[in-house]
Amino acid sequence: MNDASTAAAHDADTHDLIRVQGARQNNLKDITVEIPKRRLSVFTGVSGSGKSSLVFGTIAAESRRLIDETYSTFIQGFMPSLPRPDVDAMQGLTTAILVDQERLGANPRSTLGTVTDGHAMLRQLFSRLGDPHIGGPTAFSFNIPTTKVGGVSVTESGKKNVIKQETYLGGMCPACEGRGVVSDLDLAAIVDESKSLNEGAILVPGYKADGWMVKGFAETGLLDGDKPIKDYTETERHDFLYKEKGKVKALGMNMTYQGLIPKLRESVFSKDPEQLQPHIKAFVERAAVFAPCSTCEGTRLNVSARSSKIRGLDIGQVCAMQITDLAEWLRGIDEPGVAPLIGSLLHLCDSMTEIGLGYLSLDRPSGTLSGGEAQRTKMVRHLGSALTDVTYVFDEPTVGLHPHDIQRMNKLLLDLRDKGNTVLVVEHKPETIAIADRVVDLGPGAGSDGGTICFEGTFEELAAADTLTGRHLGHRASVKETVRQPKGHLEIRGATSHNLRNVDVDIPLGVLTVVTGVAGSGKSSLIHGSLGSASRAAGTDVEFVDQSAIKGSRRSNPATYTGLLEPIRKAFAKANGVKPALFSANSEGACPTCKGNGMIYTELGFMETVASPCEDCGGKRFQPLVLEYRLGGLNIAEVLDLSVAKAHTFFSDGESKVPPAAKILERMADVGLGYLKLGQPLNTLSGGERQRIKLAMHLGEKGGTYVLDEPTTGLHLADVDNLLALLDQLVDAGKSVIVIEHHQAVMAHADWIIDLGPGAGHDGGLVVFEGTPAELVAKKSTLTGEHLAEYVGG
Repeated sequence: MNDASTAAAHDADTHDLIRVQGARQNNLKDITVEIPKRRLSVFTGVSGSGKSSLVFGTIAAESRRLIDETYSTFIQGFMPSLPRPDVDAMQGLTTAILVDQERLGANPRSTLGTVTDGHAMLRQLFSRLGDPHIGGPTAFSFNIPTTKVGGVSVTESGKKNVIKQETYLGGMCPACEGRGVVSDLDLAAIVDESKSLNEGAILVPGYKADGWMVKGFAETGLLDGDKPIKDYTETERHDFLYKEKGKVKALGMNMTYQGLIPKLRESVFSKDPEQLQPHIKAFVERAAVFAPCSTCEGTRLNVSARSSKIRGLDIGQVCAMQITDLAEWLRGIDEPGVAPLIGSLLHLCDSMTEIGLGYLSLDRPSGTLSGGEAQRTKMVRHLGSALTDVTYVFDEPTVGLHPHDIQRMNKLLLDLRDKGNTVLVVEHKPETIAIADRVVDLGPGAGSDGGTICFEGTFEELAAADTLTGRHLGHRASVKETVRQPKGHLEIRGATSHNLRNVDVDIPLGVLTVVTGVAGSGKSSLIHGSLGSASRAAGTDVEFVDQSAIKGSRRSNPATYTGLLEPIRKAFAKANGVKPALFSANSEGACPTCKGNGMIYTELGFMETVASPCEDCGGKRFQPLVLEYRLGGLNIAEVLDLSVAKAHTFFSDGESKVPPAAKILERMADVGLGYLKLGQPLNTLSGGERQRIKLAMHLGEKGGTYVLDEPTTGLHLADVDNLLALLDQLVDAGKSVIVIEHHQAVMAHADWIIDLGPGAGHDGGLVVFEGTPAELVAKKSTLTGEHLAEYVGG
């Protein structure tokens, strides 16, 4: 029997490798690699070494392209044709699912509940068990309004059907249209009531006291231009601020008149703030205030949807609960008829808690989740999936996680693998590299110095290997012997935003302060919420250098964003005796086919946008004529193809010497972006790279207070030391630096640590430690203290 079963071992079971032969995508140098299926493989290497090019640009891209080819020719006609990755051959691919750090859509109607289907399941539950019963699931949806229909419908044959007044129930609050917030204008930011029109009472940019717009108000005769606004009668005040557009008799003729507020709503507040000039955008942000809707109290739901309750709570109150509390509430429902529904909801809640998101609530707008939270939310969707033999591709899943939470994340990655899936992870944290079945280390450097495989094997073998990653695995930063003394403090008093519990804290200035704590402990609420208002009250400017996307990024690149292209264009123009505008892909020099984009974008409403290189300019973005002009032997497209490090050498001496350009490039190299190409579109940069490019722009400034949000994101262990040197450089230049961070090396290097906790959500929101890293290690009184002590060997 045994012999027979051995002989029957199936050929199908021998296909247990993904083979990549001759990969040359981006900077990959003809590499060949074999990745075991149904195992966890981690890809390491410095930023720009080729990890993403191999995992995302080659393996995942080819998998998607091959799946698209399985559709019928008719459907493929509507779909973009994806370019084949630059690779000789690939074998053993399975369906690839990308779980990346892209933020979830910021649609104001999208919440954590709608994204995870938790809200849909709760609507079903309330339609079955809610008391009083008000209708089906749509009656509890804040995206569907209640509609009343009545009238006559006529068929093609002419038969009439009379429809009596029918009501279709929806749950949308009519006042805020299901958004939960209403926008209002802060009059104090628009009008100074102590002044008259002629003294400049209108604070809107462009409305000068002697300007024609302001004179128009006084010349109508409706208003007195010399009378302070506060002394206006009720009628005058209404006419000045709120009168709707209409004709008025003035100066012996009919004039069109419109009150200030409707005029502003039409001309300024109806536009996308990102498209406005910076000073007008700043005014809009000051004047437009968003407040919870008073009709629905921010729940987004109408009275009917809130009248139906289960165990004393309506659906709005249930969605506002912390997920850990929601799970307890669900366990108290003992109704056999809805047991499968309760089971699915509990599985969702338990998965969210397991992944370290138990502190969130289902009514949390999805656009407010951080990159790490968004990635973990997507991961929850896949954990309950019935699919197996799938390749899951993760991009730094430990982003935004405290060392305490990384252990949970590791367990989830292993669970996905143990279901029979292939898990590929791009990661820098040793704690996650340690659980890999196989490690592939790319390098040795970044950009053109990378793209080769330096090591393949187990974590233990990597630790003994002589590669950059191997040498740094055991590297530990030590706690500072002496710390800088603060030059003052920013006082935060009685902070209560989100889960903060009446927090009082002094943030030292002139030193390196690290704010830490488990995910959901209240770090962002304290710094982004309370620090901003505290700094305004103290008259201090705080610059938030975060990882958010840079606007207008499809056409933008590091050269345009940092202002580097300006001196380069002028140098090209001077050397060739032509106009600088020729050397701009957004101006006269642009390729007419792709309009200087370099790519042709296929936008389909039902699928994501796909980009393919422009066939006329080959992705170079410029007209052929422009490419004939040279500076130092290179044309403008070749210059934009240089890395920051090579461009710095190019513009530092010889006939191509451009000192202003060299200065900007030096700052970019200082923040660890030496491998970045000058012409790389900004929307292809990672969050960490975006943050460092913003930081480079501030390096030359004196003084100021800077807030950095997890600057180690996307940084290799070897680059963290460079970051610490950079932070020191900022503080030594007289700046105050506040860093929200979980990386133990940054904590050890701080002058002052503020630790929030002790837990997440309503278990957090307190300052559990303030002091130097040495004191935190000595006390070991918090979760952070324990992990930091373990890290530094204390």
